Amino acid sequence: MSDYSSPAGMIEPELLVATCSADGVILSRNSAWSGLLGESQDIWANLQAEDADIARQNLKEASHGSLVTHALFMVERKDRDIPVPVLLHFIPVQDNSTSRSSSVAISGEVLSEPSTWTESQTHRHRMETLGRMTMGMAHDFNNLLSGILGHIELWKIEGSEHADHHLTTIEQAARDGAELISKVQRYIRQEVRTTFEQIDLTALVSECISFTKPYWYNEPRRQGIEILISSNLRELPPIEGSASELRDVLVNLILNAVHVLPTGGRVVFNAHSKKDSMELQVSDTGTGMSSEVQKRVFDPLFTTKGDRGTGMGLAVAAGILREHGGSISVTSELGTGSVFTLSFPRVLTEVVPVFNSVTHPISKSSKRILVVDDEEMVRNIISKLLTVRGHEVTSASSGPEALSFVKPRIFDFVITDQGMPEMSGREFAHQVRKIDPTIPIILLTGDTDLRVDLGTINRVMTKPFKINELEAAMSELS
Repeated sequence: MSDYSSPAGMIEPELLVATCSADGVILSRNSAWSGLLGESQDIWANLQAEDADIARQNLKEASHGSLVTHALFMVERKDRDIPVPVLLHFIPVQDNSTSRSSSVAISGEVLSEPSTWTESQTHRHRMETLGRMTMGMAHDFNNLLSGILGHIELWKIEGSEHADHHLTTIEQAARDGAELISKVQRYIRQEVRTTFEQIDLTALVSECISFTKPYWYNEPRRQGIEILISSNLRELPPIEGSASELRDVLVNLILNAVHVLPTGGRVVFNAHSKKDSMELQVSDTGTGMSSEVQKRVFDPLFTTKGDRGTGMGLAVAAGILREHGGSISVTSELGTGSVFTLSFPRVLTEVVPVFNSVTHPISKSSKRILVVDDEEMVRNIISKLLTVRGHEVTSASSGPEALSFVKPRIFDFVITDQGMPEMSGREFAHQVRKIDPTIPIILLTGDTDLRVDLGTINRVMTKPFKINELEAAMSELS
């Protein structure tokens, strides 16, 4: 038998054997047992806490004469990132002079892992991180939806006078939501952001204050509470970063500040430009926090809001600042408020701004376009946007329906969704190629898998997108 010095991740099918007295004192154990479960006097020391309690109960039952078999436990191992599954059997050894067992023999084996279990440590960590990102996304989406609904409510009250302002804010919130999804998609595809854009921090702070106004101004006033949020920022040198991600951070800080102002108060933004960094300070006159809370406030899953909090907002904020080469810190005193300081590296060289919109020239000529999407709302909006741009559009709700329209050279473009019942976008494109081998096909998808046969599909575009981007793609393919 080996001493369990096999390569990490490999598990040998050895028999585990140990003997205990009726009161749980270890009497003997083989090398396989020692290699996996250790040599501690507490033979269950390497089990997870809940499993250890169950094992002790099984041992107690066996010591009273009951046979306990097929008990599954998870064993922690230092050389593995995930616990090892072990199947144990508790066998009472009867004392002939009494009805009570004199000892308990325990045998078992490590369950061999199927090939589908061969998770690497990296993959598991990625999934854990993805789970945390998802929790953070729910938090951020709730913030975005609160702002959208709040501005719609204000729009109804104020009428058309401020319609442009509300529409602009709602559109920005929708784009930020799309960027949240894109962030997770890039992570799943193991993509990294390679470029940042130059950001006007003064304008970004102003946007965030405006966006959150329904939350910090309207709702508190209904309860007789006055909260004021102001910015002392003037013209500042630009910083490099992702506007949508930094907007998430600032919105979260504003909402957190409002949460600690139950009877009203102030939130103020200030900034200081240093030789090689830029500091943005967000101060509030709220309840403050203890030194113990300050030490943990950026830890994942730590929250002071009870069931109302996810514990992810500030943890995600800290991660975003690190990605930007900066940091976030807090100073606070109970009863006097808190000051969050965000530090960004200064832009030392002139950088050409990176824009999200496509800048290719757009053809003004009318095209005959077949649009295929099973979602009626998406299909209709794409069709209407293309129609108002002067294109002739035929729409279909499925691949089979769309194929009935396809004839050689009858359409200039096919635009199809990927995820559809009956026939996927990829399969539909394959069928179209049999009828018209040269027609340009654009695949629209919200999925993370963007791999396509370039001999069948000419371009992949991720949802959501701007109509200008779609027309630019068509212009390139013409």
